[in-house]
Amino acid sequence: MVSAKRIASDFRVFSRGYLRNKFGLFFGLVFPVILIVIFGAIFSGNSSGTIAVYTQNQDTGPFLSPQMDIAAQFVKALNGTAPDGTRISDTWPIRVELVDSSENFTKYLADHSSSDGIIIPANFSANYLAGKADSVTVYGNPTSSTSGIVSGTVNGVINLFNLKYYNSNAIPIISITSTTVNTEQTQYVDFLIPGLIGFSILVSPMFSLVNISSEYKKTKLFKQLSLTPLTKMEWLASKVLWYIVLTAVSFLLMVVVGVLLFDAHVTLTVWLIPFLLLGPTLFASLGMLVGTITKNPETAGVIGNIVTFPMMFLAGTFFPISIMPHYLQNIAHVLPLYYVVEGLNNVMVYANYTGALIDIAVVGIITVVIFAAAVKLFKWRED
Repeated sequence: MVSAKRIASDFRVFSRGYLRNKFGLFFGLVFPVILIVIFGAIFSGNSSGTIAVYTQNQDTGPFLSPQMDIAAQFVKALNGTAPDGTRISDTWPIRVELVDSSENFTKYLADHSSSDGIIIPANFSANYLAGKADSVTVYGNPTSSTSGIVSGTVNGVINLFNLKYYNSNAIPIISITSTTVNTEQTQYVDFLIPGLIGFSILVSPMFSLVNISSEYKKTKLFKQLSLTPLTKMEWLASKVLWYIVLTAVSFLLMVVVGVLLFDAHVTLTVWLIPFLLLGPTLFASLGMLVGTITKNPETAGVIGNIVTFPMMFLAGTFFPISIMPHYLQNIAHVLPLYYVVEGLNNVMVYANYTGALIDIAVVGIITVVIFAAAVKLFKWRED
């Protein structure tokens, strides 16, 4: 039977040792705060790659001929293709993701955790052909790394249609109207905080348990622990409990720094609790699994880095995955940290609780599997 008393006893011993380790405390608590200060102060907002932009074409016709469907031509141009079928540019920055005209567009953006979107209004084609002024609505976060690119691209397409395809006198027919999904969320740090919370959830428990489990195996400390009443599950549970506490403290520090220094706008709700519990459990278990199945601490460190570093940079901790190439986005979707960071963004930035619920389910399933595998493969004594 699992004993809460033994877990508490091991928790006290481990936490005291950890608190005496200045190196561990620095990377567990101080380093993520330093990253927030650095990125929040100097991040340039530059991005590369193709940005997926949700686009709703509300101009449904009817049209007497395809040539009269100016809205469809406009959508093609947004994708980098001119009405005559030629490519406008080989390095086109955005990719259109069409949204059905029956959808509530602002709700759709929030439900899909996106701040970038385009609406082509009803009667767009008829107004264009009749020479009547009309406007395209562009949604975005004014200071995010992608919104400037999206609005600039739409402006370029609008100029292309105004000058080349209709009005030789260069009198503007189409204009742009800018708006936001949530007017409070206008700072890069709003999106940086969830990413760095995810970074903290990954790094501290993962690297610590990789080192501890491999080192204990090498020094035969596990063999000595096997002579005590402490079980394998209790030993791992005490470590998980400590990193949940450490994650909670780190979370509060990062939120306070973001709000006080950079006036961040983030939402704090009970929906954050599952991520602050499941995240440390997942990566502590993964670290233990890596440390116990390797032969020595050196090999464990190498494998730990191989597992950890792709998640650091491809799971949306520092940069949105929407600006990454398609193949990297596909890789990101198989990384456990992606669902932790995406879930934190859904809760703290987008208030997308349906999406957060899906992320919680995915992280929960992965956590159960990894925890069970870690306990199963963990041995007090080597064969």
